[in-house]
Amino acid sequence: MTREERKVIFASSLGTVFEWYDFYLAGSLAIEIGKNFLGGVNPTASLIFTLLIFAVGFAVRPFGAIVFGRLGDLAGRKYTFLVTILIMGASTFLVGLLPGYATIGIWAPILFVFLRVLQGLALGGEYGGAATYVAEHAPAGRRGFYTSFIQTTATLGLFLSLIVILLVRQTMSPEDFAAWGWRIPFLLSIVLLGISVWIRMQLHESPLFAKMKAEGKGSTSPLRESFGQWGNLKIVLLALFGVAMGQAVVWYAGQFYALIFLKSTLRIEGMTAEIYVAIALALATPCFLFFGWLSDRIGRKPIILTGCVLACVTYFPIFGALTHYGNPALFEARSSNPVTVAANPADCSVQFNPFGAGVIKFTSPCDVATAALTSRGVPYAKVDGPAGAATVSVGQTQIQAYDGTAPDAAAQKTAFDKQLGDTLTAAGYAAKADPARINAPAVIGLLFILVLYVTMVYGPIAAMLVEMFPTRIRYTSMSLPYHVANGWFGGFLPASATAIVAATGDIYAGLWYPIVFAAITVLIGILFVREPKGSDIDALV
Repeated sequence: MTREERKVIFASSLGTVFEWYDFYLAGSLAIEIGKNFLGGVNPTASLIFTLLIFAVGFAVRPFGAIVFGRLGDLAGRKYTFLVTILIMGASTFLVGLLPGYATIGIWAPILFVFLRVLQGLALGGEYGGAATYVAEHAPAGRRGFYTSFIQTTATLGLFLSLIVILLVRQTMSPEDFAAWGWRIPFLLSIVLLGISVWIRMQLHESPLFAKMKAEGKGSTSPLRESFGQWGNLKIVLLALFGVAMGQAVVWYAGQFYALIFLKSTLRIEGMTAEIYVAIALALATPCFLFFGWLSDRIGRKPIILTGCVLACVTYFPIFGALTHYGNPALFEARSSNPVTVAANPADCSVQFNPFGAGVIKFTSPCDVATAALTSRGVPYAKVDGPAGAATVSVGQTQIQAYDGTAPDAAAQKTAFDKQLGDTLTAAGYAAKADPARINAPAVIGLLFILVLYVTMVYGPIAAMLVEMFPTRIRYTSMSLPYHVANGWFGGFLPASATAIVAATGDIYAGLWYPIVFAAITVLIGILFVREPKGSDIDALV
């Protein structure tokens, strides 16, 4: 690897690490952001709604891919990802300064969503530029290894965000962190922005792009050539559904949903859960480079699809083992004293109210019962029961839920909450995971396996997408399927899986989301996707 090649990889990777750091802060601090920017929302709705706001940034990523991908194919790779990093850095810094709901009311979540949109647009243009730029500098036969450094950036960005959050948490009380300390990681991003911009200013344009422009072979209409001609559109669709979709859901399940599962379901203390994930990420990150290197020898496709298959087969036992080792009391209570709610299905609603207290009220006995269980993180099953009533069974103990519209509902709530709380505690459903009973090495080992799957599907993906498209429309063509997959299928995974769990009461039901999409990718990938390793991208003009 030459000095110039190392400089290209370092500059592209560092800037992308910074952008992912910015982007992940909103997900890692979802609870604190929800409390500050959402007013009067119940805890379940607050978590889901904050994750949906987080997902907004992912939702607009394909539009950023279109805008900046076109710009990258017309004006150049270097210029485009300088613009994207400036937009990302400015919007992240402003999140740290944004007043909360208590100060500016409904404008707080509105402005936060607007900044998330800017972040998503910028990230939509960033990845394709960085991956294309590095690939077009890489020698033949080493493209998988060179671009795998870019693939480490998302995990390193998450790792960096977790480390900064942990350090800030340790310097102040939990109350101060929840009130204002969570803003510090956002404000620190301005320093990283300055460093990243300075380094990227030292880069030259991609040699393949420069040669193509000098020879007058560049595209005058990247969007039309990418998506308006069936020959290339067919490859875009195969890249989306036969490669990137499965990669996306495995990635977000292994890194984001696993962290949410530890915190919200297993009730492991936030800092402890973040440390476990950070250690697993640190141990697994070199595997991105290994699988990138391996893809140069055996191909991109078999590694990516194998990671998807392993995820489909093992997610349920791995998350079950996380429960066993992370919160043994919950695991034991779920087996010895299962919780059921007997009610008429027509009386039960999904516990999700994004509009604030008083706008939508869940008052039926079923809603009262399931809301109480969900807020305590207690898994439950629904069984049919009589209309207008709901019975919570904890082992052999039965508790009648109340009607939230009754004149004495407040008094009934107090009595119900006390009886339910005492019964759950006696049955082993503790409010928090007992630190003394957590098997930390086992939890970290299981998280490592989840991240290992991430490295398998993500390590070779950049090289594979780059090799599927010609130079004149590469930035545009590879960016859209990547960001549709990761922005929509992957980005909505945490909110969707959490909502599925809240609706069903089954703490593992959300895993069906990544499993189904990963399985579809395996089927399409095996049948229709061609292995691109060995393609001469110099000739693909």
